[in-house]
Amino acid sequence: MGHLLSKSKYIRGLQCERALWLDVYNPREARYSADAFRRFDAGRTFEQTYKNTYPNAIDISERLKYNRDDYPQLTEELLDGEGVVDLFEAGFAYDDVLVLADVVHKREDGILDIYEVKGGREVTVTFIEDAAVQYYVISQVREVGRFSLVCRGEGDSFSLTDVTEIVMERKALVAERMAAMKKVLAGGEPGTEPGDQCTRPYECPYGKHCAKGIRQLMMDL
Repeated sequence: MGHLLSKSKYIRGLQCERALWLDVYNPREARYSADAFRRFDAGRTFEQTYKNTYPNAIDISERLKYNRDDYPQLTEELLDGEGVVDLFEAGFAYDDVLVLADVVHKREDGILDIYEVKGGREVTVTFIEDAAVQYYVISQVREVGRFSLVCRGEGDSFSLTDVTEIVMERKALVAERMAAMKKVLAGGEPGTEPGDQCTRPYECPYGKHCAKGIRQLMMDL
């Protein structure tokens, strides 16, 4: 089983359809800054700190490594077992979209509570979009009870925000956006010109690729 979109590609597509296309078909063109790598590392460290509060959790990524298309099957097998279970990087797939949830807690009644860990101190629009695409996919295959964003609190604490109602209301919008992104991916590289989307909400790693295309166009004139 393969997948076309993921939550990271969905977020990329919201920022720029050309960046989405490159993420899928030409990711070698990506160039990340040192500051971006520092943010990635800080985010992973914070995520692991929160995961340490679930000492008995099963980490799907430790078992399957980079074989991400196999994550949903193992996740399903573990969730189908009896009793409470906690999973890290649980995989869920629906309609060619794969999402990996940071922390999944299966309650005694079988309903899932999802926790998406973010390194920021405030809930941003992008965090909500990330949660929304996860909720959309996971709720198609399992019953979801609560979806929470985990951000940095005061000192070393965690700040949990329940965004369940917000992401539930965005299901139709997510489906509409996914359909549009799939149409983009069915064609050639979009000719989107550089603009504000190159730096908002994140610095795009394909800036040099797009600038190179403009330089070549100017030379051909």
